[in-house]
Amino acid sequence: MKNSMLMKSGIPLIILLVAFIAATVMIKSRKPPEQVPVEIPAFLVDAKEVFAEPVSFIVKSQGNVVPRNKTALSAQVNGQVVSLSDVFIAGGTFKKGDVLATLEQDDYRTDLKLAEAELAQAQAALQEEIARGKVAEQEWRSVRNVAPPELGLRKPQLAKEQANVKAAEANYERAKRNLARTQITAPYNGIVVERNIDLGQYVAMGSVLGTVYSTDTAEVRLPITDKDLMFINIAGQSNEGAPVLLTASVGGLKRTWEGKLVRSEGILDTGSRVVYAIVEVKDPYNLQSSYNAPLRFGQFVEAEITSRQNEELLVLPRSILRLDNTVLTVNDNREIEIKPVEVARTTAKDVFIRSGINEGSLVVTSAVPNPYNGMKVRLPGDEPVLADTAEADTTDSTDSVESESSEGDN
Repeated sequence: MKNSMLMKSGIPLIILLVAFIAATVMIKSRKPPEQVPVEIPAFLVDAKEVFAEPVSFIVKSQGNVVPRNKTALSAQVNGQVVSLSDVFIAGGTFKKGDVLATLEQDDYRTDLKLAEAELAQAQAALQEEIARGKVAEQEWRSVRNVAPPELGLRKPQLAKEQANVKAAEANYERAKRNLARTQITAPYNGIVVERNIDLGQYVAMGSVLGTVYSTDTAEVRLPITDKDLMFINIAGQSNEGAPVLLTASVGGLKRTWEGKLVRSEGILDTGSRVVYAIVEVKDPYNLQSSYNAPLRFGQFVEAEITSRQNEELLVLPRSILRLDNTVLTVNDNREIEIKPVEVARTTAKDVFIRSGINEGSLVVTSAVPNPYNGMKVRLPGDEPVLADTAEADTTDSTDSVESESSEGDN
């Protein structure tokens, strides 16, 4: 009875022991797995050859249109306003020399007549004194053989009469000018901005009669940063100023005008740290032609200044330039080279490179994570190659050494 129970309890132990021995034998007798090196192909990148091209930069700015000349017309004589020109109203245009207003002229005509009479009297007295001098000289020579003195020839009296004539002429010219000043004439072609007088109003000398702007030339004051100033030509620094394209919305339509950069104010604004450049536009109100909409004073315009200095530069997409002003290139061995470059200018889309990359170089245009010098890459159409062969060989030799060590321990 005891023997049967002992046999029943020992059978499971024997089975477990046999299974353990069999498992051990199988483990010891199995062959190690074949080592297959993992081939990692080189990183695929896009690249293109780059060549220098002539570049003419465009500098953008904006400003308001102002007149080149603005004048406050003032009276040079006193008088009552007796007439006003039909164009002497706000918004009226006029030509140089047009009479805009006339003051009462009666008193000034009278002064001119008096001046004419005084001049005639002085001239008559001068001629009389000249005749007296000749008579005195003849009488003196008839009774004496010596040269007559100046007093005997009435030369002091003659000088007095000559001075009287000059004084009369001066009074006549002043009266003539005062009469002409009763007419307020336009100093240039322009437009009336404001009129401060009306018919019947008495104005005193120095009173402001109105304000006018010149329409021959308009100016636009454009702020230019110091870094953009080097890319534009200002008249005086070169043969002629850079062309400027002005754009604005007029009546819901986009209009354009052509101007020229003529000068800069030459002073750096202490607040905004910019230099103001002046653009001239001829005949802004199209008074001499009507091919375009008028460019009105006070209009806000956007400006594009084109540089006349063409420079051979490499033009690349802005995304290619890295934060440290470097660019990724691919050499003949299909390895990454990180090139520091000299940037001439950057825009939202492009970067203009002056030096650092040779013409014909392959510049990487796609994103490369964590690039480094000597990094293996491949281009579209290249045969797949290992990214790092030396690293793969090192991994294989390390695995074989570990395998030998484990067998020695066993």
